[in-house]
Amino acid sequence: MNLVLIGPPGAGKGTQADRVALAWGVPKVSTGDILRRAAASEDLLGIAVSGAMGAGELIADDLMTTLVDERLSQPDALKGFVLDGFPRSVEQAQILDMLLEGRGPLVVVEIAVPEPELLRRLGHRRICDRCGVNQESSGPDAPACACGGSFVLRSDDNETTARRRLTVYSRTTRPVLDFYKGRGALQTVNGDLPPDEVAERISLAIDPVFDQYFSEK
Repeated sequence: MNLVLIGPPGAGKGTQADRVALAWGVPKVSTGDILRRAAASEDLLGIAVSGAMGAGELIADDLMTTLVDERLSQPDALKGFVLDGFPRSVEQAQILDMLLEGRGPLVVVEIAVPEPELLRRLGHRRICDRCGVNQESSGPDAPACACGGSFVLRSDDNETTARRRLTVYSRTTRPVLDFYKGRGALQTVNGDLPPDEVAERISLAIDPVFDQYFSEK
């Protein structure tokens, strides 16, 4: 079960990736989590990652593909995964094809959300300073995270950076959707719905593909 979730910042990819991974018993592979851990370090790589993230820019392809390759090669990901945050360019999509050769079908789901709603979400989103989980809050006094950490405003969730991130997404990631659409691997769901309804629509999009594959094994 190889699933890629694609969508702009604020679309809810992380939340839905957690749901699908739990339902299918496969790991969620989030490049955002990987990069935030790197950015928290004080080495040269961490400084470079932190600078790019703060500016709303994408991380270089060679670094991202190396990180993803290492993660997908780990034993728990060999039976499948839910990938959140990769690929973000056609070049990365082509590399992912090579990494997944012989590992079963790949389904790509786009979570589509209107830009005004994305900006609203990004302006209210908080992230746990310990485990990195997201929490939408209408004010600064978000409740404590279940892990014991505190929810804080992400440094890249101010309006200026959010608009820049959406522009970068449109410019570089939209061609990825055309790449997968041409192969018949792309499904699109409406992300401007309550999380439970979005999860149901993702399930309806992907279950037939994987059910057929497993029935033929």
